[in-house]
Amino acid sequence: MEAPPSSQDPTDALSAVPVAGSRRSAPVVGHLKFYFGPMDCGKSTLALQIDHNNSRQGRRGLLLVRHDRSGKPQISSRIGIAHEAVEVSDGDLRLLVRAQWALGQRVDYLIVDEAQFLSPVQVEQLAELADDVQVDIYCFGLATDFRGEMFPGSRRLFELADDLHAIQVEVLCWCGLPGRFNARVRAGRVIRAGDTVMVADTEQKRPDTERGSVPEHTETTVRYQVLCRRHFRLGDLGPNVAQSGQLRLA
Repeated sequence: MEAPPSSQDPTDALSAVPVAGSRRSAPVVGHLKFYFGPMDCGKSTLALQIDHNNSRQGRRGLLLVRHDRSGKPQISSRIGIAHEAVEVSDGDLRLLVRAQWALGQRVDYLIVDEAQFLSPVQVEQLAELADDVQVDIYCFGLATDFRGEMFPGSRRLFELADDLHAIQVEVLCWCGLPGRFNARVRAGRVIRAGDTVMVADTEQKRPDTERGSVPEHTETTVRYQVLCRRHFRLGDLGPNVAQSGQLRLA
């Protein structure tokens, strides 16, 4: 026998239309999202695209960065686009939002690039902004450091974020397999110890073919190279880069 309507559960997941007022008790909150991947996968490019899409809809955002590869207070992509940003240090990120309020400016969202360099406490501050003042937070960064271990900031983002997004642009190891590990390289060798934070690029210095010279400080220049797990373990950087810049995969 079919139950009378009065006994039906208004929160039934199969109900197509929610009961009037049933959602009023649920607080409106912002979202904390973390987009992660290895170097060269397009994190900064995506950060700038999301900022562009939000701003086109009339939303007001604040761009934050810590230790951009350019050394400037900006979010810069390796494909050549950039946007000025606020360089953050070890301070309270909530104060940056409050400073905008003091100027009479609203803040609908935050874009945070190089988020792996944030402290766990700063990640907790971002979660508080999302929960308590309905700011949408978009974080972009590496998951692991040059040793293959998680950055403290990234670990806290994995623990607290509402959404985790592995960026789908595939980065290849020199062997052709997907690369996941950000190896720190100096003088042709993978470095296994040192400071966690060392900003450098992925571009490999090549001899000057016109002058027949080698760039200065080749032995001390630090760069990064994305490797698959096997070649990261072995410290195998692969064959030499051809003069044309094309990696040999055979």
